Amino acid sequence: MSKLHQTRWDERTGATANARRELPHLAASYFAQVRALLADDPSPAKLHRVRLLTKRLRYTLELFRPCYGPGLETRLAALRRIQQSLGEVNDSAAAGRLLSKSMSTASPQRAQVLRCLEERAAVKAQEFRKDWAEVFDAPGQERWWTTYLARHARTSGRRA
Repeated sequence: MSKLHQTRWDERTGATANARRELPHLAASYFAQVRALLADDPSPAKLHRVRLLTKRLRYTLELFRPCYGPGLETRLAALRRIQQSLGEVNDSAAAGRLLSKSMSTASPQRAQVLRCLEERAAVKAQEFRKDWAEVFDAPGQERWWTTYLARHARTSGRRA
């Protein structure tokens, strides 16, 4: 899987102009990469890659808060919700890996605990996929992101 869109910063223009030019491509790349990853029906452990992509997009957008209005905060909240959901998946998967290494194979509780963590990870992964499909990536959502990022950067006489 390739990396997210590589931005081309034009030092002759301000942050706002660069944001309006580059961030819509970054968001579109994010949607495409997550869709591609989900198309392979990844295991809960492999959904961690989606979490990393989400964090990268969110942290990048946070850098441009001064260039946008309250609509960006709405989008950042949506990314935080996705990131939290994926964090719950990852926590269960990671706990299962850790416990499988640390618990004795002879322990009667080992299989039960691991099964419980696997089930929790699977349930949380399914909740994420449902939220992704029905809310975050519902029809028109990618356009909602890219249009906002392209046209709603604050324009002012100052260079940011």
